[in-house]
Amino acid sequence: MTDTQTVIAGARSDCKANVYAMIDQLFTGFFELHGDQITSDDPAIVAGLAKLADQPIAVIATQKGNNLEDRLATHFGSPEPAGYRKALRVMRLAEKLNFPIITLVNTPGAYPGADAEAAGQGQMIAKNISEMLQLKVPILTLIVGEAGSGGALALACSDQIWMFENSMYSVLSPEGFASIMWKDAHLADKAAELMRLTPDWLLKQHAIHRIIPEKMLTDGSLKTALTSAIGELCQQDNATRLAKRAAFFRKF
Repeated sequence: MTDTQTVIAGARSDCKANVYAMIDQLFTGFFELHGDQITSDDPAIVAGLAKLADQPIAVIATQKGNNLEDRLATHFGSPEPAGYRKALRVMRLAEKLNFPIITLVNTPGAYPGADAEAAGQGQMIAKNISEMLQLKVPILTLIVGEAGSGGALALACSDQIWMFENSMYSVLSPEGFASIMWKDAHLADKAAELMRLTPDWLLKQHAIHRIIPEKMLTDGSLKTALTSAIGELCQQDNATRLAKRAAFFRKF
């Protein structure tokens, strides 16, 4: 396999499908919050409050699930509008409580079903992006596996974006790119090479802030790195932090 194929295979690994295991490794006292207070509780979004070392935080993550039943329920990690509303609800709560926010992203993109579009999928993605750029608390995003399209960006308009070494961040999936460009999803490998969706290339283009070796999750050093980064962000003046966040995304 090429380096890009290796990264994609690692990004889509089943071992990354259950975000609850990662939450348990990184945080303590996780208290999950359910529902968007309007329509339903989308299982593709896991959100709640926890502690990172001694720092209270809000955690928002995408969830794929480990078995077929769970994956069908989450649309293989593709949130619906209710999921983005739930995420935004918890982000607003975090701002009221003055809690930093950490998002864990592993999604091929927002769910493209007709019902989701009719329920305002595009509007919710735009609303999340807009409000994340204005939230006064620190926000850090860790791309765990896949991060596709606006469905990922709606959870990643952050002060810092980190990626696991085997993860990908792109405007859409390689299969979607190949279907549009060549009308053949089987040319996904060719598309992936052209898309340059790997962490190394994205770091060179200053589209992300840091690449995280996979072993950092298991040896405990990722938790330490997150604690340090959140601490530094909390020390920044709110206006300065917001200006930097906006400038980072405006350059693209």
